[in-house]
Amino acid sequence: MTMNDMLRLLAGAVTLAAVTLGWFVSPWFYLLAAAVALNLIQSAFSKWCPAMWVLAKLGFK
Repeated sequence: MTMNDMLRLLAGAVTLAAVTLGWFVSPWFYLLAAAVALNLIQSAFSKWCPAMWVLAKLGFK
């Protein structure tokens, strides 16, 4: 799995978890989904996000 594939998987999983937790636990979890969305927007312009650094350290190419 490439780094871009893993990055998309991570963003989707965190967003899905945040929306689910926001629905069943507390609406404050929607802020996590908003943070993921803002990170995706900034990475579209900068071509970099903090998760890429972590994934590179874990060995994804």
